[in-house]
Amino acid sequence: MHAFTGLAQMQQVTLAKVAPGIAEALVATAIGLFAAIPAVLAFNRFSRDIDRVANRLETFIEEFSNILQRNVGAQATTLTR
Repeated sequence: MHAFTGLAQMQQVTLAKVAPGIAEALVATAIGLFAAIPAVLAFNRFSRDIDRVANRLETFIEEFSNILQRNVGAQATTLTR
């Protein structure tokens, strides 16, 4: 932002006048990437782990539901006899 603000007020722009602002922007970009890349990797790993746990729970719920239905069905047939 400093580079563009300075450019707007100047009649003639040289690389020497713009370079500090560009360098500042590049440093800020590097710091942002240094923070963002590990954050994205961690998010993807946790997201994958959560999906894996959710799939396990869904499988357990289906299996448990089937067991309950079989047991209730077996009890119903013994009670009607």
